[in-house]
Amino acid sequence: MRRRLFLALLAGATLCSPRLRAQQGARAARIGLLSSIAENDPEAQAMIAALDRGLRDLGWIEGGNLRVDRRWGNGDRGRIERFAKELVTLNPNVIVGYTTPSVAALRKETDTIPIVFVQVSDPIGTGFIADIARPGGNITGFTNFEASMVGKWVELIKEMAPKTTRIGYLFNPDTAPYVRRYYQEPLEKSARAFGAEPLGITVHSLAEIERGITELGRESGGALILLPDSFNILHRGRIVALTAESRVPFISPYRFAVVEGGLMSYGIDQVELFRRAAGYVDRILKGAKPADLPVQTPTKFELVINIKTATALGLDIPVKMLAAADQVIE
Repeated sequence: MRRRLFLALLAGATLCSPRLRAQQGARAARIGLLSSIAENDPEAQAMIAALDRGLRDLGWIEGGNLRVDRRWGNGDRGRIERFAKELVTLNPNVIVGYTTPSVAALRKETDTIPIVFVQVSDPIGTGFIADIARPGGNITGFTNFEASMVGKWVELIKEMAPKTTRIGYLFNPDTAPYVRRYYQEPLEKSARAFGAEPLGITVHSLAEIERGITELGRESGGALILLPDSFNILHRGRIVALTAESRVPFISPYRFAVVEGGLMSYGIDQVELFRRAAGYVDRILKGAKPADLPVQTPTKFELVINIKTATALGLDIPVKMLAAADQVIE
């Protein structure tokens, strides 16, 4: 009798396992992923790998109890919109949207399928959510930067390059429409407070990036702030090369731009952000509603400095900055 009872309990536990239920023919959960940047970008792959690891740690195994449909926009708005429609047609349980253009495209296609965003600057201003604490619709997620961050970027660029008299800020209004309403006013106010002229550099193509940075570097005193923008991520290699050629100090919100030769960055650990996003995907798959999941804001920021690049630009890094840096690349 005891042996039969034990076997019955064991069978019940087996049926309760999400992984084994899927393997025995139950319908696997399905999630979509829409990224606005390129599939072959190593940083994008690192971020998505962190999401995958986070899901595995929570018991969601791709090919077992989970199916994942990934789409990559490669910085092309038409492609992003086409893939958004395609993913919604697949009717997944939840979709992860990476950056504002992806979430905007998904929002146009559905107001019912849960969406978890990662790296969105202004979710209220873009209309994605009603409130940080209670989003109120089918969208929630993780922001990357508050508008006040621009003041810190200006401060750091002036500290690193005190002779700066002009600060350009680079963005594509198609992929970063939030810049004008969210970042522009505090950035220009901060630049003037530090005695520098703010210069908006709007770009739609690589040729316009090249022209903007070259013009900024024609005279001494120019510096650049690389604003959060998937278009800037996509073209960061050329931006790093151009700022070196034009001898323009620049600060990026992205650590990987400094690893690849940029001067410095001040921002969040984006890989960690994707790992955290797995927790929201898990909760939604288990029945939570995005409307009830508060949007998460950054809690930790990192300063990264590339000494080799600073030396090439003829800059003396203040001792205070070196002491404050979370990572120094030599």
